[in-house]
Amino acid sequence: MPRISRRQATILIAGALVAPLAAPAIVRARSQTIFIIVPYAPGGSIDSLMRSIAKAMAETLDQPVLVDNKPGANGIVGSQYVARAPKDGSVLLASGTGPISLNILLRKNLPYKLEDFASVAMLCNGPLSLTVNARTPAADVKSFVTYAKGRDKPLFYATLGPGSVTHLFGIMMGKSMGFAVTEVAYRNNPASIMETLSGECDLNFATPAAVIEHARGGQLRILAVSAEKRMASFPEIPTLAESGYPDLTASFWTALHAPAGTPRDVIARLNAAANAAMQKSEIAKQLDTDGLMVDTGAPERLDAQLTKDAALWGPVIKAQNIALE
Repeated sequence: MPRISRRQATILIAGALVAPLAAPAIVRARSQTIFIIVPYAPGGSIDSLMRSIAKAMAETLDQPVLVDNKPGANGIVGSQYVARAPKDGSVLLASGTGPISLNILLRKNLPYKLEDFASVAMLCNGPLSLTVNARTPAADVKSFVTYAKGRDKPLFYATLGPGSVTHLFGIMMGKSMGFAVTEVAYRNNPASIMETLSGECDLNFATPAAVIEHARGGQLRILAVSAEKRMASFPEIPTLAESGYPDLTASFWTALHAPAGTPRDVIARLNAAANAAMQKSEIAKQLDTDGLMVDTGAPERLDAQLTKDAALWGPVIKAQNIALE
């Protein structure tokens, strides 16, 4: 029987000690719960969507995936939590235009930066609408611009507050179409829609799904959407691009981010599960109800969206000197 040197014996003993620990580590990684942090209160459309996506991802990954709501400060509380979370794929952020792109562009003292996150997967995006009260003497974008330019006072448009997508889009629209606008902030979309219905507010940029029933009922008129192409859900509504304003193509999006430094193989696994989730028929139906469109791909698709946001919203923010604390 061959003799074993002291060095070989030490290596064998060390391996024997490590082996029982290594195998359970792999098992723990597979059984570990993944938390998707939603930076909003429970009950909203994004919260509901993320719960459906979490369920579908859990089926693909064969691993628990749960939603954890951490609302506060326009998405800052939840986003900061994820930025400081373990870099192992166990904590993800349900990110979006507001918590990531706009907060980073608007807030100098933000407790996180873009480099604190790694892109996992783009999920969906949604356009804004150009909606007016049905009493407005405009049947399309062209006649609307003529009407707006002929007024002796600005048009009042509804926003969801300073620095919101609706606020910035209204500034862009007024500049592009060549007439004066004044923003009016509301606490939520329903409140802004009520004011548009009453005629107190001239314009609303709510999602088409939020105003379509009022439009079909003859109270509001959706003149166009800001999508790149006509929406399958509302094929009768033209885009602003085909109406002569391609510079007003814009959207808000929802995606998944992980803490920066998360291993690439972990991100690839999560990306595949997220993409598979977005192909589920029940999620497609939910998106259709909310007026959103599936927008998936590799993590680089989300990187590209962030770059696009900076190019679209950044100049507006800088030109207007908009800053939030």
